[in-house]
Amino acid sequence: MMSIHIPPYITFSKNVFVPVTNICKNRCGYCGFRRDFSNPEANVMTPDHVEILLEKGAKNNCTEALFTFGEPDNTPEFREILKNIGYSGFIEYVMDLCQMAIDNGLLPHTNAGALCYADLRRLKPLNASMGLMLETAGEVDAHRNSPGKDPCIRLETIDNAGRLKIPFTSGILVGIGETWDDRIESLLAIRKLHERYGHIQEVIIQNFIPKPNTLMSDLMSPSLEEMQKVVAIARALLPREIAIQVPPNIVSIGSLVACGASDLGGISPVTIDHINPESRWPSLDEIRSMVGDVELRERLPIYPPFVKAGWYSSSIEKLVKGYSDENGFRAK
Repeated sequence: MMSIHIPPYITFSKNVFVPVTNICKNRCGYCGFRRDFSNPEANVMTPDHVEILLEKGAKNNCTEALFTFGEPDNTPEFREILKNIGYSGFIEYVMDLCQMAIDNGLLPHTNAGALCYADLRRLKPLNASMGLMLETAGEVDAHRNSPGKDPCIRLETIDNAGRLKIPFTSGILVGIGETWDDRIESLLAIRKLHERYGHIQEVIIQNFIPKPNTLMSDLMSPSLEEMQKVVAIARALLPREIAIQVPPNIVSIGSLVACGASDLGGISPVTIDHINPESRWPSLDEIRSMVGDVELRERLPIYPPFVKAGWYSSSIEKLVKGYSDENGFRAK
């Protein structure tokens, strides 16, 4: 096992996971979340449904509302769905959902897929942070029918987020057909953008999990040894101020902490992981047993350095200041 260092503490946030829509223009070979319009499970969550989840999150001491979805195309079918819930555009709807989260005492984190500068600018005041997985800078068969997974488009989104000073999450997906060179190139591309703007909070190292009824359902997940190596490389390549995040419900986190992982992402007490619904969130007691003597610290969706630097808007200032302690972590 490669070892970098044991971090002084491991961070996480408490969130409510809101999958706004599973309609997506991309057809990734590994995705079990996406649904076609012809599928009766294809949907856009209604405002009433979202409000119920947000209220549950607030009642269960969450601070983060994670809005995630595919990259819906502006087709007549999708416009008709939006029209039925009272909207002419998807970004307008997401903006209203972010405001709903704020009204319920939650800090939005929107993972909206590839967005243009104008849409990022509209969403920025209503979000504590935002995110977009680069996944890979290489060309892989898994993305052959996924125009939104073009690395140039995704890097442009991350670049625009930096220009707008949005605290940002990115990451790579390990095991989707990329090479080791692709992994290193992806991490270096993220590092380059952070060096330019200083906006990357965390980089997720996420392992591919095969899903039933997908093109890659018969492939194997990367081994733990492979994940240890990727985490160690990420820790060596990325600046220390960028956290290395690993998902605690789909990978053995104890040994990855020993390789430099220092964050577990959002853990929800009220909603499942809708991208990996078969993998339940571990309890905090279970996580403590996995990481040993390393201290667990709860954070907000905006990381402590960005809290202290004031990288948030007046729309969420009251919530950020109310939830954070003098060091920018979640106040006890």
